[in-house]
Amino acid sequence: MPVPSFTINLRSLECFRAIIDLGSATAAARELDLTQPAVSRCLGALEESVGFKLFNRSKGRLIPTDEALIFYDEVKITLQSVDRISRLALNLHNADFGELRVVSPPSLAEGMLSSAINAFLREHSDVSITLDSQSGQTALDMVALRAVDCGFAKLPVDHRGLICRPLISGGTVCAVPKGHKLAKSKQISATDLHDEPLILLGKGRSSRVQIDRAFSGAKSRMRVRIETHTVGAACAFAKGGSGIAIVSELFARQFVDHSIVLVRFQPDIKHEYAFITAKDATMSRVTQLFYEHCLRYFEPEDRETDL
Repeated sequence: MPVPSFTINLRSLECFRAIIDLGSATAAARELDLTQPAVSRCLGALEESVGFKLFNRSKGRLIPTDEALIFYDEVKITLQSVDRISRLALNLHNADFGELRVVSPPSLAEGMLSSAINAFLREHSDVSITLDSQSGQTALDMVALRAVDCGFAKLPVDHRGLICRPLISGGTVCAVPKGHKLAKSKQISATDLHDEPLILLGKGRSSRVQIDRAFSGAKSRMRVRIETHTVGAACAFAKGGSGIAIVSELFARQFVDHSIVLVRFQPDIKHEYAFITAKDATMSRVTQLFYEHCLRYFEPEDRETDL
């Protein structure tokens, strides 16, 4: 192999990436809308440029070399960067035209965030949004690695690669079946719930830890009848009369109907969410517009309700 010249064509990198991802030059050609000979020429040009073999040919198959697999990781990052540059240029050209990629916890995405996005798109009809529902570390890493433009995460967040802007805050409520003796209470404490059948979100959440502490501190027996992982499911069980659900006020409101009422839980346990972006990146104009929209949409006075 000759000494590499490092004059690498972007199309050759796209062909290389597609062959690795799809397993053959034929499949890569189909994805890239090229002919199979054109893909083979791109691959040959890339091997000549880098100065080492990328694939071994065996019985009509392309088997990536060890060097190719190492090279692939950097190629993937490079092509993602090119895509970000293209989208940034588009966003800079016109803030009302572009693509916005967002990641959010499922509970937020399925409720109040979807309403906020609908309102944003009514104001910016030429913007398209991709919303990915992910929780925990996965969502944080997606934002930090700039796989998405922005996201939402429950506070506190411990991640050095992120900027967190507190945005949404709400308390904890009890979803009580309407015929229950506690349904007309102004607030409900752990003492009031002694030996009551409860519906709680699963252990490990910070809010669940605080609820457990409230019962322990009040020396009140916590009778957990159902554990689930979504506020919607917890409220559905409460509607069915299986118990009283202790859940986030932010997400419980959308599930209120004639069969349950929401009563504040004491002590007050806060659920706070932040708008997050990568620390090493400046927000695009579309991302900035979306953040400013969310600030207005989730203003505290707009979220206050009488419970």
